[in-house]
Amino acid sequence: MSQKVIITCAVTGGGAAVLTKHPNIPKTPAQIADAALEAAKAGAAVVHLHVRDPETGAPSNRFDLYDQVVKRVRDAATDVVINLTSGMDGELVLDSIDPLKIGAATTLKTPLGRCLHAVKLQPELSSLDCGTMAYGERIFVARMSDVRELAKLMREAGVKPELECFDLGHIEIAKRLISEHAVQDPPLFQFCLGTGNGAPAVPIAVQAMRDLLPPGAVWGGFGCAADEMRMVGQLVAMGGHVRVGLEDNIYLRRGVLASNAELVDNAVGIIERMGASVATPAEARAILGVEKRG
Repeated sequence: MSQKVIITCAVTGGGAAVLTKHPNIPKTPAQIADAALEAAKAGAAVVHLHVRDPETGAPSNRFDLYDQVVKRVRDAATDVVINLTSGMDGELVLDSIDPLKIGAATTLKTPLGRCLHAVKLQPELSSLDCGTMAYGERIFVARMSDVRELAKLMREAGVKPELECFDLGHIEIAKRLISEHAVQDPPLFQFCLGTGNGAPAVPIAVQAMRDLLPPGAVWGGFGCAADEMRMVGQLVAMGGHVRVGLEDNIYLRRGVLASNAELVDNAVGIIERMGASVATPAEARAILGVEKRG
């Protein structure tokens, strides 16, 4: 039997800079949901969803926007697995003059404030960032207490966390959650590579992260920008699942802007040419140990 590979499509992301580079980044709930459905039709078994302000395109964490997106996806004739982010409203920006003061750009909320939409809408999956990271002058805050509380809230809601690991130490934090029985079996890991602030998108990093995983873990990953498709092949070769989408890369090839569906189609081609096969949503649920919701 050929290797079954789950494709996740990260549809729009939570970055602001991309808006000036790609005029067709999905912004409204309808655009985000429709892009997710197009990605599913192209072969994505999972869609990873952020929301944006419909007027400005700015990153948002508003419940009403998530509600509209999820309803539109669930009402469509698709079986796609929904994965909602919990990575918004976690940023701390320090004052440039006095680092003991909190800057105006800070969005930091409680764990419940970050994942309320996932708790209420109950998707199959929700991302859980497993460690504090510095992104230039911005600090994404994920203290052990935050990570534990997010895992607890998700577990109580029946939502499986996707353990996002940007570096080796994040895997150790995730393993601590697993040892505390805070995460449902089998644990799901996502290697976030080539972000410029953590592990690079190179084979040795994938191997090191994979080798630290607990027995029975399900894992996948993604590379950013020009590393995206190269990492699809690398991850499949090493036994992992893959993620593509406009959150991570906006180009189909040099100078040619992509759609989510086109990026998924590229990933399908790579997977199949490597002798593996693309998992359906039903097969993905079986691999992930989750049931269809909503």
